[in-house]
Amino acid sequence: MNRNFTQFIIFLGISLLVSCSSIQERKSIKFESANNRLTDSSHVKNVLYSQFYDWQGVRYKRGGLSQHGIDCSGFVHLTFKSKLGLHLPRTTGMQSRLGKEVRRDDLKAGDLIFFKTGLNSNHVGIYLEKNKFLHASQKKGVTISRLDNVYWKSNYWKSVRI
Repeated sequence: MNRNFTQFIIFLGISLLVSCSSIQERKSIKFESANNRLTDSSHVKNVLYSQFYDWQGVRYKRGGLSQHGIDCSGFVHLTFKSKLGLHLPRTTGMQSRLGKEVRRDDLKAGDLIFFKTGLNSNHVGIYLEKNKFLHASQKKGVTISRLDNVYWKSNYWKSVRI
């Protein structure tokens, strides 16, 4: 009986290892194809402006994930998932750990922009073009703002390219 149990455990372990690696490969293929779509700036801008027109003015709601209310990281999460086919984490903290950091003057459409807005709070938006970014603002809801605005400029933290 002990031998059968040991064989079962070994079989279970091997099954899990094999299934995890195939899941990883599928995720990486999905990531690569979505990542290729992010290199076409014109396509990314069109997609982001389309998302803006669909969501413009939707009010800010902490933890929200619908057109009844959405927060900044939720908006980024849904935008990348629905418009670019890329699954990003749900929170600003997790999103800030992705990709490769880029300088503010090297931003391209689709780059994530992060701000430190308080002692323990951050904000995220998606760069569009010409110093503009798309985000869910606490005051205006889903909107387009300028990076050279005094508030955003003084609270800028970093930018990353997925």
